[in-house]
Amino acid sequence: LSGHRQIPPFGLEGGQPGRIGKNWIKRQNGHSEDLGSSTQTNVHPGDVINIRTPTGGGFGPCNEPETITEEV
Repeated sequence: LSGHRQIPPFGLEGGQPGRIGKNWIKRQNGHSEDLGSSTQTNVHPGDVINIRTPTGGGFGPCNEPETITEEV
């Protein structure tokens, strides 16, 4: 869940890489802190933890929009 925060997930067979994830905490006072992939912090009432999971890498080359319609 918390991996791939600096290096995006790789694609296979010509697929594009995925996007990296991000963890952060927004404090009750409005200040945001980057949490990285593995960290410890104190959480207080009113703080909000955000976890944006990384996307998976693609498989195979991207097709032109016209060929996608033909394939379906």
